[in-house]
Amino acid sequence: MQLGQTGVQCTMHMNTIETIVMSVGGSLIVPDQIDTDFLTKLKTFVDTETANGRRFIIIAGGGKTARRYQDAAAEVTELTNDDLDWIGLHATRLNGHLLRTIFRNSAHREVIKNPDDILDVNPEEKVVIAAGYRPGCSTDLRAIQIAERVGAKKVINLSNIDHVYTADPRIDPTATKIENISWADFRALIPAEWDPGLSSPFDPVAAKAADELEIEVAIINGDKPEALTNYINGEEFFGTKIGG
Repeated sequence: MQLGQTGVQCTMHMNTIETIVMSVGGSLIVPDQIDTDFLTKLKTFVDTETANGRRFIIIAGGGKTARRYQDAAAEVTELTNDDLDWIGLHATRLNGHLLRTIFRNSAHREVIKNPDDILDVNPEEKVVIAAGYRPGCSTDLRAIQIAERVGAKKVINLSNIDHVYTADPRIDPTATKIENISWADFRALIPAEWDPGLSSPFDPVAAKAADELEIEVAIINGDKPEALTNYINGEEFFGTKIGG
């Protein structure tokens, strides 16, 4: 199974190139061990789509790497939220460097941390990898901030879930899936404040920013490649659309 379909290569004027901002959850990169099968599919998909004239800015999450380091440190000493966040940030940077290496022939030479740095990247570079910057939020916010800076009105959140649900389906058997939801309704479903241990389809700080900036977010399962292809082609897709 591949994350894309081979298309006809085309040349486009740089002003018409579509920039796709995509947050790739650490749960996909490192669900337990590093998932090289997923990474191979991701590379195939991105390489195919960049050959067809698209540009990707990919923000890496921390995954199990972050949690293992956080849990280990917490066994030895008492941690603050800042401590937990910094460990998580460095995990995203490690995963970011992994992605940067995978795309070494097409990616910008550095992993972007400060969202403002995207403005200094040559727009002709087809792949840019980003990671965490500061404590107080997840990489979801960095995806929204980068989207705002490059003028993108849509962000893909690639994770290990199929949809947003009315409640956590692992706990509440009456939870139902949601295919379309406004930012106001989504924000009412999740906590209002960020916490380093928070489990949410999209973090509350990022959700507030996306709401204010009127940026649409698509929650898509990384194991559903056809859903990702359908979404970027403007077709119906398997997942949840927030806002828009």
